[in-house]
Amino acid sequence: MRNVRTVNNAAYQTGSGAISTNKVLRNTYFLLGMTLAWSAVIAGVAAALALPHPGLIITLVGFYGLLFLTEKNRNSSLGLLFVFLLTGFMGYTLGPILNMFLARGGAEIVMMALGGTALTFFTTSAYALTTKRDLSFIGGMLMAGFVVLLVAVIANIFLQMPALSLAISAMFILFSSGAILLTTQQIVRGGETNYISATVTLYVSIYNIFVSLLQILGLTSSD
Repeated sequence: MRNVRTVNNAAYQTGSGAISTNKVLRNTYFLLGMTLAWSAVIAGVAAALALPHPGLIITLVGFYGLLFLTEKNRNSSLGLLFVFLLTGFMGYTLGPILNMFLARGGAEIVMMALGGTALTFFTTSAYALTTKRDLSFIGGMLMAGFVVLLVAVIANIFLQMPALSLAISAMFILFSSGAILLTTQQIVRGGETNYISATVTLYVSIYNIFVSLLQILGLTSSD
């Protein structure tokens, strides 16, 4: 009788865990879709009004400041407010970048970057959702990759080398793809239980992939 009760409790806990995981995944994708749409609207408005780019310093301070506030309040409804403030701010930084490409006849580049970003996200997400392989090893690689990227970005501020810019963009795409793989599998396996944190990670990864593809396509374009 005790064994039967133990089995029933284990089955109940497994079912509860699956329901919780599905809820986190559902909430993450819903919030991600909302933030992407919100960010696109802000980017469109900024581009239409020809608003200036805030610059590197303000962008970094705004991004990391809002990211800190989002993570600090991730377990409360206030976290949702900071998520939209963060993604709206990042959408604003995209407006002037898109304007620059569109003004130079780069609409095709923008569409290619958008399509490449969507393909990368859906491919990596599908793999993470279906594979039985443990992708936790990516965490260590991401940490090492972040250090390399940080050094390369700082170096390129002074060197301003097109080849290094291309390499950095390619590394950002690989880094962000790895973040999508790891975060998605963590949600599926119950390692990530906070949909606000998961949404921010996925959003930033998508943002980085899109901007990096714009950079690569822009530098390699014959125009």
